[in-house]
Amino acid sequence: MTSRSTRRLTSPIPARDWQHHIPGLLTRDIRVIAPLDHSNDADPRTIEVYARVVATPDGTRRPYLVFLQGGPGCESPRPTLSDPGFPGWLARALKDYQLVLLDQRGTGLSSPVSEPVGSAADQAEYLSHLRADEIVEDCEDIRRLLGVDQWAALGQSFGGFTLLRYLSVHAESLSAGYFTGGLSAVGRHADEVYAATYATMAAKSEQYYRRFPADREAMSELLELAQAGGVHTPNGDLVSAGRVRSLGHLLGASGGAEKLHYLLEREPTSRGFRYDLAEMLPFGGRNALYAVVHESSYADGCTTAWSASRMLPESFRADPTLLTGEHLMPEWFEEDSSLRAWKDTAEIVAEHPWPTLYDADALRTVQVPCAAAVYFNDAYVPLEFSMETAALIPTMHPWVTSQYEHNGSNASGGGVLDRLIGLARGELAR
Repeated sequence: MTSRSTRRLTSPIPARDWQHHIPGLLTRDIRVIAPLDHSNDADPRTIEVYARVVATPDGTRRPYLVFLQGGPGCESPRPTLSDPGFPGWLARALKDYQLVLLDQRGTGLSSPVSEPVGSAADQAEYLSHLRADEIVEDCEDIRRLLGVDQWAALGQSFGGFTLLRYLSVHAESLSAGYFTGGLSAVGRHADEVYAATYATMAAKSEQYYRRFPADREAMSELLELAQAGGVHTPNGDLVSAGRVRSLGHLLGASGGAEKLHYLLEREPTSRGFRYDLAEMLPFGGRNALYAVVHESSYADGCTTAWSASRMLPESFRADPTLLTGEHLMPEWFEEDSSLRAWKDTAEIVAEHPWPTLYDADALRTVQVPCAAAVYFNDAYVPLEFSMETAALIPTMHPWVTSQYEHNGSNASGGGVLDRLIGLARGELAR
């Protein structure tokens, strides 16, 4: 893999001056018109890419830190200091940096993908340009527009996968790399990743039932009701037993087990249950991209072909109370009315031959100071592959902890980021 040396020019849109409408913060907007396909000069299509720069009033001369959001298909958080959980690490980041909150292409204010346009094949082809490789090129466009040679990057979950791509092709543009939520597998098939995450979810399911013993029977009864067509969302969609099982994704976040327990307390036919259930299911229409291109996140040079569905273990088939996590099933594009319009596109995307994202040889030469929070019980990013990838990068400082789940960066109130900054700077021992 080589860096893209031939680049089509982007067109900057005049930036707004600093705005002071959020208490304690200054913000300004950055927009560029970027190629849809940075590597193809013959493709005239463009998209608008948006980023919000955030600083404290005394921090506008601090170095830049670009934030790469988890997902895929989710926009960057909208900053505020009045809500300490959104995002929880914001105040800590602004002590050392001015922050660049990038809306990744297709999300937020960056030419957002809303409803399918044109044929399913045309839409699938368009979505093939919204992966981490193109997001990194957008980052380079914004970095140059800001007039800086280097900036630091913080990647949460899928954002960390994107940061790993950044290190593979443009390490010279990075002054530091902070990973929260593990490191992507390099050179592994998506099937291997899903097999590992199912093993983790089996363990998390058993752990949950040990904590709440009565909930196994409650879940079993709920699954039987769903199988009989008795579980609905507020808009009338039937919720299958498979979608009910996907509530296990809650076990991958701090506080998620309690949310699931309190949901199971409710009568499944009640209004409160229906609304809470709809909010807690992991895939839905608000961010349709999260479902449609989800498996491509794990595709380092492969076709996924509904990997999560194919890799469902026999133990899960035998025991329906074993809960799934970020495991997308193709039939949900029919069951969920908010995703139904994307069904044909998703089928094509599942058969797309995705190119490689990471360059192991390039990663072995990285000199950028890096640190990664690797959560020991991570439901979404397998520990073993995170450590395998960490070992490739000579400047990586992995911090393995069971103190947090996958959302530790937010849940820690900035504690995770503070530790990573200290590790990357050599101020802390691993």
